[in-house]
Order: sequence, then C-alpha cells, then structure tokens
Amino acid sequence: MKNPWPTKAVMEQIYKQHLWGGNTFDYYSGEGSHKENIAKPYIETVSDFLKSHDLKLSVCDLGCGDFNIGKELITYAENYIAIDIVESLIERNKALFRAENLEFQCLDISKNKLPKADCVIIRQVLQHLSNTEIQQILEKLKAYKYIILTEHLPVGDFTPNKDKIASQGIRLKQQSGVEILKAPFNFQVKKEELLHEVILENDKGKIVTTLFTL
Repeated sequence: MKNPWPTKAVMEQIYKQHLWGGNTFDYYSGEGSHKENIAKPYIETVSDFLKSHDLKLSVCDLGCGDFNIGKELITYAENYIAIDIVESLIERNKALFRAENLEFQCLDISKNKLPKADCVIIRQVLQHLSNTEIQQILEKLKAYKYIILTEHLPVGDFTPNKDKIASQGIRLKQQSGVEILKAPFNFQVKKEELLHEVILENDKGKIVTTLFTL
C-alpha cells in the first residue's frame, strides 16, 4: 500500500506534533514505552533473556524511539546499536544516553542496510508500517539469530496482516494485527516462544512479546 507521505516524514510529524502523547518539550514514544504495567515487565523479561547467555549478545534495537526502554537493557548487551528513522530524535538520544557499548544510528530500517548483531529488538514498530515495508524489513531480519518482536494485537479472533499505510495508528481499528508467521509474510523460524503479554483495559487489545530463533 503506497503512502503519499514518506515514512520518515510521517514519523517526524508524529514526534513534532506529539501524536503519541507526552509534553511539548521533549520526544515521547507513547504509553508502550512509559506506562509501568507495560514497560516494567517487558524490561524484566528481555533482561532475563539477555542475561541467560554465558557470553553477552550484541543487540540491534530497531525503532529505539525515545530510548526509555533501551536505556535499561544496555548493561546486558555486549554492544547495543539503537536505530531510529527520525534524525533529530537520534541526536537527542546521543546527547542524553552514553555508554561504552552504546551506539545510535539514524536509518530507515526498511530501506537501509542494518548493522550486524546476534539479536534484534523490534518493539511496536511493524504495527505502524505498511505490509510492503514489513516485508522489506523481514528480509533483512533473516540475518539475525534472535528476534524479540513486540506487537499490539486484538484479543480473541482476528484477521492478521491487513494492509495499511505508515502512520501514527495501528491495525487494531481494522480488528487486525501483525503476525509475521502468517500470510502474506510467512516468515520462517526454527522456534517461537511467547515471552510476555499484557492485556490492556477497556478492550484496547494486548501487547505481545515473542522470541523467534532463526
């Protein structure tokens, strides 16, 4: 599905106009990055996975946003490369967050070559993109050993992967959500493991984090 606005411009507008909330003085990546009942168990779950390896994994965080989540995971990674499409957001993150093993890069993850790493984290990113962009990203993800994917999905039965243009919104209003193992993506993995899910109040769906081993 073709978007009249390039995804980069869409995401820049979202942060500029605070369409995901927050105050008018800083960047804010939405409740999924800040609400304690969503963020805290996610950080604990992913930290446990990263700590479960004898040798620390190198991590590539695709769509790192305001880095409220990523800053809690750095210590458990050998190297942590945080990527976002919004250049001013990346510059802000560089100024705020510093560590020996941390690097920020501004990339369009559907178009640009991605850094090498053991593990990819992609949290509530695909849900905002078109199926074409998702497919382009999935082709790149085949190069990694682990993928930790978080998506906002409806509760109960739904039709996965209805198409949309890149935007602030997600597929929930279409009673849909992204499931990469289903058509049209049919992504191939060796193992799928549910790491965590949070059921949201007021029929707002659930946020599901899955570990895929390739």
